[in-house]
Amino acid sequence: MIRVLVVDDHSMVREGLASVLAAEGDIAVVATAANGVDALRAIEDVDVDVAVMDLSMPVMDGVTATREIRSRAAGIRVLVLTSFGDRDQVRRAVAAGATGYQLKDAEPHDLRAAVRAVHAGHAPLDPRVAGALLPEEITVDSGLSAREEEVLRLVADGLANKQVANALGISERTVKAHLGSVFRQIGVADRTSAALWARDHLGT
Repeated sequence: MIRVLVVDDHSMVREGLASVLAAEGDIAVVATAANGVDALRAIEDVDVDVAVMDLSMPVMDGVTATREIRSRAAGIRVLVLTSFGDRDQVRRAVAAGATGYQLKDAEPHDLRAAVRAVHAGHAPLDPRVAGALLPEEITVDSGLSAREEEVLRLVADGLANKQVANALGISERTVKAHLGSVFRQIGVADRTSAALWARDHLGT
């Protein structure tokens, strides 16, 4: 069972999200909150696996709340759900520790799938905002070696460094070295951005 905290300053939205998320038996909404402060109180009272987080809220906004939740309870993953899709909002949310980013007009089944993906450690990003995490100017001909491309494709598939190492028969240290080289060559700073680059340029 995936235990979910819904954070949104509109009561009708909170109730609607709770209903949508609880429509299938593997997700349970264990608490709701109207702002970031209430969300921090909630995680002290109940066990939470995933926080579905609005960004624009009074008292404490979603970016600040995400950062606080991740610092206090690293095991809780945050799925941002908002109407904002601009580059700055996306980057601030991801920098604060959000694992996934969905827009509020997502279909119910897509939202539930995103919650499951976040819980599993993946990084679901709405295609309409995914490009915000990529460099504004990027060269398609990256010059990656065959091994670096192999590593990047596996990372884009969601594999951890240890899994990549096992799949390719190399050490985790070598995987990290390849990733560092990949990040520099394609102009990104983290695994999520690298995975998005691979999706757009390698067809992963």
